[in-house]
Amino acid sequence: MYTTILVPLDGSKRAERILLHVENLALAFDAKIIFLQVVESGLSYIGPYTYYTEAELEQHETKQLIENAETYLGSLQGEFRDKGIQSRFLVAEGSIVKTIITVAERENVELIAMASHGRTGLARVFYGSVAAGVLHQVDRPLLIIRSEDEE
Repeated sequence: MYTTILVPLDGSKRAERILLHVENLALAFDAKIIFLQVVESGLSYIGPYTYYTEAELEQHETKQLIENAETYLGSLQGEFRDKGIQSRFLVAEGSIVKTIITVAERENVELIAMASHGRTGLARVFYGSVAAGVLHQVDRPLLIIRSEDEE
């Protein structure tokens, strides 16, 4: 029986393919949902006409990414609330795989549910896999659905 389910999302339609499964589980088990989006810091683009220092630009971009994530996850939370499912959301900064595992442990979730690109071979080597990273490091049940390549 699951009472709390962690749902890591990145804002893509591909990642959202897990939501119907999560909705069904939440209704069946009267489980609470925690939506999570991880913002990786340290990624920034400096255009040819900017006057920001790299640190200022990174801070500004990270703040914008966090605000966008809060808006996105807040909207999902509202949709689930309208269906009678208790949910909340978290936005965290850091390494995606490590942060998912840390949040799962801290929030004592019984299940992590997520979509995967389903890449194999060289594509998996070059692009990595969040789902595979979580699978190999997590100590609790993990529901992964393969999602077609979209967005």
